[in-house]
Amino acid sequence: MGCSGCSMNTDGDRPEMLGTYDWLKDLPDTTHLSDIVEVRFKGTRKEFFKNEEGLPLKIGDLVVVATTPGHDVGTVSLVGTLAEKQFARKIRKPDRYQWSKIYRKATTADKEKSEAARKREYPVMVRARQLANELNLDMKIGDVEFRGDNSKAIFYYLAEGRVDFRELIRLYAREFRIKVEMKQIGARQEAGRIGGIGSCGRELCCSTWRTDFDSVTSDAAHQQGLSPNAEKMAGKCGKLKCCLMYELDTYLEAQEDFPNELLALETEKGLARHFKTEILNKKIWYTLSEVYGTKPLVLDLEDVKKIIQLNKRGKRPPIEQYLAPEVKAENEMSVGSVNDSILEAQKTQKKRKKKFSKRPNHRRRNIDTKS
Repeated sequence: MGCSGCSMNTDGDRPEMLGTYDWLKDLPDTTHLSDIVEVRFKGTRKEFFKNEEGLPLKIGDLVVVATTPGHDVGTVSLVGTLAEKQFARKIRKPDRYQWSKIYRKATTADKEKSEAARKREYPVMVRARQLANELNLDMKIGDVEFRGDNSKAIFYYLAEGRVDFRELIRLYAREFRIKVEMKQIGARQEAGRIGGIGSCGRELCCSTWRTDFDSVTSDAAHQQGLSPNAEKMAGKCGKLKCCLMYELDTYLEAQEDFPNELLALETEKGLARHFKTEILNKKIWYTLSEVYGTKPLVLDLEDVKKIIQLNKRGKRPPIEQYLAPEVKAENEMSVGSVNDSILEAQKTQKKRKKKFSKRPNHRRRNIDTKS
């Protein structure tokens, strides 16, 4: 969870996670061009509403919106043209989207009622988990979100398969005296809610800035030439890391310069077999086991293309020109004149060793004379 002054604090709505630096604050006001408003609720849940009343809204305002049933309190995240573009990008079927309107800006009474509903979330979540365990259901209640009017709650749960929770909903409605909505979430959403430190040493992307979770496949790791080790590719959620998709487009663009198939090259020294590829550096590693043993042969992409063209003509080029001369790394401490201070330190160290080796002998002689 983290302490109150730590960046790992994940209590409440976590505005520090979703309210990062606004790179769009210098853009002109476009609220008169579109009445669509994007409103963010607890965590990463966002919905779109209509500003039919023409309220002067800006990003960060608390507003009261219509829901079915009742109302809810959320934070304005986008307005104007940007909200319209976000709506077109996220909503696949805009004709079937059910619009709700914004009632008003949140008053003091609305804020107090919403805060009272938020305070119920944690104890209700603990009790909800107990009731689910009593019914022996194969599911986990990950989070509970109360509506701003304190009349309805959304129970987010994790489950591997289908779960019959009809009896559980009856228990929840009877126990908490609210209307219940069950919503299934994935392991990535759960990891983003809890937070943690990734293998890179930084906070998890899903718990700091990432709000949308795209599907990640093992083909993304293969395209980047990464190790197929499942433990290295998996994140804290147990799924493939989301960061595998960050540089995928760059790798795919760089791979366009490579041949479709990296076949073995025919050289004067024998057959060079493909060993490894550095896509961004545009270097290809080959092995000539018959001549050089385990020593690899590193070729640039342009050189590989030239050799492939020569092989098509039936020629086997020499490879000595592609081998870089070995440069032995010299020790900087042994190059040039040695510093006088180093010599003095070595002399004093030798003297100490001699004194230390003589002391036990003197003690033994004293002991023998006394005996």
